[in-house]
Amino acid sequence: MGATERKPRSLVANGKDNVAVLLDSADSGDAVTLLDRKLETVDSVVVREPVQRFHKIAIREIADGESIVKLGEVIGRATHPIACGDHVHVHNVESARLSGGTR
Repeated sequence: MGATERKPRSLVANGKDNVAVLLDSADSGDAVTLLDRKLETVDSVVVREPVQRFHKIAIREIADGESIVKLGEVIGRATHPIACGDHVHVHNVESARLSGGTR
């Protein structure tokens, strides 16, 4: 990223969340700013792969079978370990809404 470009941003809406929603697309190696719901910076995470705007990234390590929490609600379960900064999507999450939340 060039010196004049802004860092990609993401939103962590609830203190229980283990994912953040990207407000800007991010490339592998980008340090993404984590914002709380007041849009104040709380931390940053380095993205490990390209992730599109409005997709989720892990903001900490997530174990196989662990709940994925967004907006303070369980939205699914990890189908294998997810590293901090990884894209969190259908390739590594079983939806609680579609499957009834069981494995």
